[in-house]
Amino acid sequence: MTATKGSRPKGPRPKHVPQRTCVGCRQVLAKRELIRIVRTDTGIQLDRTGKIPGRGAYLHDQRSCWEKAIQRGALARNLKIELTDADRDNLACWITELPPENDSPEPA
Repeated sequence: MTATKGSRPKGPRPKHVPQRTCVGCRQVLAKRELIRIVRTDTGIQLDRTGKIPGRGAYLHDQRSCWEKAIQRGALARNLKIELTDADRDNLACWITELPPENDSPEPA
């Protein structure tokens, strides 16, 4: 039996949630749950609004993801640049601002 034009469920459509991939751990999440790093003419910038023009890459707010992305070269590859010493210094400052990771499981 084929679907007819009127066979779709009635009611409002669910809102589209943009998905992005963390370049550190490769986990796909909602765009708003990740931090965007943008390549600009003056270097890289942290984009908290998600609206700065330029090529961007997304990362979790976890230090391990940032360190993996830098060490493995995934961040530079996604931004299509070579990270300069100034870029690496900026990244190191941003990493220190991230909340510390909690490796122990949460109490039930």
